[in-house]
Amino acid sequence: MEGALRACKEVRSSRVRCRLRCQDQHPFDATFSDLRFPDVVLRRAACMNACIEERIGTQSMHKVGEDVVQDFHRRIPYNYLQLAYRKLEQPDQAAAAAHTYFQANPEHVEMGQNLEQYKDQPGVEEEHFVDREARPHQRSFAAAVGLYDEGDHRGAIALFEEALVQYYEADSECRALCQWPQRFDGHDHLRYRYSLYEIISDHFTQVLHCEHECVRDLATRPGRLSPMENYLPQHYDYLQFAYFHEDRLEEALQCSLTYLLFHQGEESMTDNVHYYREMLGHDGQPREEAAWYLRRHKQELELLLIGSETMGVEFTEGNYWSSTGGREDSNRIPSGTDGWMEYVPISEKKNVVVAAQQQLKEGGPLVYEDVQLVQNSAALNGTQRVLLDRVISEEECSDLRRLAHAVTMAGDGYRGRMSPHTPNEKFEGATVLKTLQFGYEGRVPMGSARLFYDVSERARRVIESYFLLNSTLHFSYTHLVCRTAITGQQDHRNDLSHPIHADNCLLDPEANECWKEPPAYTYRDFSALLYLNGDFEGGEFIFTEMDAKTVTVRWEHFLLHGTAADALLLQVTYRFAEIDGPLRPLQASVKPLCGRMVGFSSGGENPHGVKAVTSGQRCAVALWFTLDPLFRELERLQADEVIQALDTQSVWGGGGLNINPKDEL
Repeated sequence: MEGALRACKEVRSSRVRCRLRCQDQHPFDATFSDLRFPDVVLRRAACMNACIEERIGTQSMHKVGEDVVQDFHRRIPYNYLQLAYRKLEQPDQAAAAAHTYFQANPEHVEMGQNLEQYKDQPGVEEEHFVDREARPHQRSFAAAVGLYDEGDHRGAIALFEEALVQYYEADSECRALCQWPQRFDGHDHLRYRYSLYEIISDHFTQVLHCEHECVRDLATRPGRLSPMENYLPQHYDYLQFAYFHEDRLEEALQCSLTYLLFHQGEESMTDNVHYYREMLGHDGQPREEAAWYLRRHKQELELLLIGSETMGVEFTEGNYWSSTGGREDSNRIPSGTDGWMEYVPISEKKNVVVAAQQQLKEGGPLVYEDVQLVQNSAALNGTQRVLLDRVISEEECSDLRRLAHAVTMAGDGYRGRMSPHTPNEKFEGATVLKTLQFGYEGRVPMGSARLFYDVSERARRVIESYFLLNSTLHFSYTHLVCRTAITGQQDHRNDLSHPIHADNCLLDPEANECWKEPPAYTYRDFSALLYLNGDFEGGEFIFTEMDAKTVTVRWEHFLLHGTAADALLLQVTYRFAEIDGPLRPLQASVKPLCGRMVGFSSGGENPHGVKAVTSGQRCAVALWFTLDPLFRELERLQADEVIQALDTQSVWGGGGLNINPKDEL
């Protein structure tokens, strides 16, 4: 695994260096002509191929699938490494690997607990908790902020200047990587519909967009979906005050003018410029590297707008330089920061919407007489939650499990990643439409495929009725899923089968908020899990608080009943620990059983996860619903057509399933 990480860094470094070297060797000059453009492009291509093969060998040896690329981006290798180093009794290396993984995956509760354990182990020091993938410019900037807060302005100046140099170097490297092949999902039709010039235009528009977005990439910290606001301008903002404290007014004026390139006319900084000019008796100029950077950024924007209009693709410019206000504090801390490296907390973001809580209604009829209410929201210590039993029968559970064994595929729904949530389990899934297709082809009994369709509709009706919804609840996604413990990987396991999350917003445990913004499925309104079995170890479903750590449980419920006996009858397990004297409940978990269904609203009021499956296989029908008909599940609409055709027997009329293509739907 360490070799894989080294190889990944070497391949990246080689691509960057070769790209920059070949760009210098074969520049575009002023004598541009129709032949000059392809001449330079072809020579650069030949140069890069030769350079890469010289440095790391044949390029085909280093091509990997998108799932591997994503795993390295998510720092999955460090999850494996911390486990391996722990088993090798090398806690210092394990701590570094765990810390590196946690920086990019702060929602991973178990890794956070591992880090706390490492802190108490002999031989592990504070300096062992390092981010092995830390970006130099972000590390230098954070250290500079720390020195500034301590009043060490001279040291802060050196680190801020170093951070700027590293930032512009990282920008060049990011842009160099954009020159490698781009992915054009859904663009295979270009070769048939457009001219050569339009195809070339499309490619360079994609490359230009990648380069333009480097400003966002460089300002985004590991584990964050949004960039740090006002990131680059703040370097100059800090510097102008640091230089002021060191009585270096020439540099202070220059940095102030540079900041105004990003925020023209900002009142507080304009006042500073007037002050510096008056003290110096002359004007100054902004830094050329920043002025050139912004000129290029604006030119790219103009070209992207032309390219998007030509290719008929929507393009929206990001808000890269958002200002966060002036300075009111007596300590003259730079604008847009509170003096700490978390200078723009996510809780202060103005461009996102906090997930709105659903109107609290529940207790409607359960539609089917066999269905039994086990717990409502109050018993589950939350809002918009319900636990039901006997939603389906034992026979139906067995039939659906046999169906799952025949139709589910590893990594279905997760781009083929067999273990998308934990390396210790195999994940398999199948959609309703795929199941019906298997039934039509005779690979599974059509009755079983139809049962999956009918059972999911039964669950939808129950949820819609129980929560007293005034409008139709539509399917957003329907998935038959199984999680299987991987033999030999369960010893000393302490991760989760599915990390704590919310279904329609981005859980931010640090801010104790859930942000309803992409890439979350913001249109999902309700969720349900219908379990097919209970003959496995682990795999309990848990609700937590917004901090993604505290599992919700009613202490009053325990006090009223005196013992946990009643809770056990409800398949809820309470665990207790002594903290500061009195006992308090620490954990509640719902054990899956055949026919049991848990339903809940999909927002931040209901963070949830799944405990590790340590033995056997856990199967369920996972369902997500929306109240917005515009976001109905496409495959469900197609499945509706298949069922309608089956009911009229026209599906057997020859030539396969009569399903509309996606673009028609």
